[in-house]
Amino acid sequence: MNTFSETFLWGAATASYQIEGSPWKEGGGYSVWDTFCTLPGKVWRGQSGETACDHYRRLDEDVEIMAELGLKAYRFSVSWPRVLPEGAGRVNQQGLDFYSRLVDLLLERRIEPCITLFHWDYPHELFLKGGWMHPDSPLWFQDYAALMVRTLGDRVSQWITLNEPQCFVSGYGNGYHAPGLQLDIRSMTRIIHHVLLSHGKGVEAVKSAGGGRCRAGIAPVGVLTVPAEESAECIELARSRTFSMPRYDAASIAWNNPVWFEPILTGSYPEAFLSRLGGHLKPDFADDLPEISREIDFIGLNIYQADVIRPDGRVIEPEDAERTGEPISALNWPIVPESLYWGPKFFHEAYRKPIYITENGTSVRDYP
Repeated sequence: MNTFSETFLWGAATASYQIEGSPWKEGGGYSVWDTFCTLPGKVWRGQSGETACDHYRRLDEDVEIMAELGLKAYRFSVSWPRVLPEGAGRVNQQGLDFYSRLVDLLLERRIEPCITLFHWDYPHELFLKGGWMHPDSPLWFQDYAALMVRTLGDRVSQWITLNEPQCFVSGYGNGYHAPGLQLDIRSMTRIIHHVLLSHGKGVEAVKSAGGGRCRAGIAPVGVLTVPAEESAECIELARSRTFSMPRYDAASIAWNNPVWFEPILTGSYPEAFLSRLGGHLKPDFADDLPEISREIDFIGLNIYQADVIRPDGRVIEPEDAERTGEPISALNWPIVPESLYWGPKFFHEAYRKPIYITENGTSVRDYP
């Protein structure tokens, strides 16, 4: 029977907009998700995170539940507009105090805090200036990151710059996520570059403001293909497809693994990306690559599903699983437990970094 070591970090993860309640009620500012939720037809039944789980007011109760569950780690995100209402400049001390108190409560219960600096709730005031499209967006993010590490870096050692850039970048391309735009491929290519540079500047802030005690990583979606059988040929097909570049349109360009992992972990864009879309980058984009590829300490993978490939090359995709009766979640995502084996294996073999499963789970409609 397999056992886990005493140092294995069993934990849970949340995002600020999902649980806290809106920051503008407590001295903070609006995020793009606050405004996105007001758009007709964008969110189911017009719901929003205005109250959510009311974590901001139920902090003590929630941390006590974490302790009762036996969590060893808790990954949470900071709401950028809660601490910087305009995204830059003026600081909301009330917001900083909330996160400082959260960290102290966790440490009192021997729960290790892991902070995600950005989990999609981009400050609306910065969005009005161009958001991730603006060339200064990496500097805005660096200043915000440095503020948080100066505030909490004496007690928090684990830091994640960005959560699932594929998703929030797609909010500019396919409109499913905030801010709900549908831009052209030229704009999307530039946004991707700005987000990558923001990650690099975030790593720089964590390392410099953290005084050498803080570790930095990133948590993209683990976009995976796993083998239907453990033959060498099938495994190689799965690995090759996981690190391929099949998507080049504005709505889905962000969902190619190499677009994110190659610049960050090898210091270069994939050749296939450059040959097709390199002309959309700024002329001196290569000057940013050393900063984008600043050394990180770990890779976080958010793994919820995977495509399955057969030895003949046929791929069982999510829509196939729904049609053929394979197990699916309430979100119609295929349930593929093997992804938690092959995902970390493929990415560790490719990039030789420690792997954290930063998110995993399934959406169900049952209840206790």
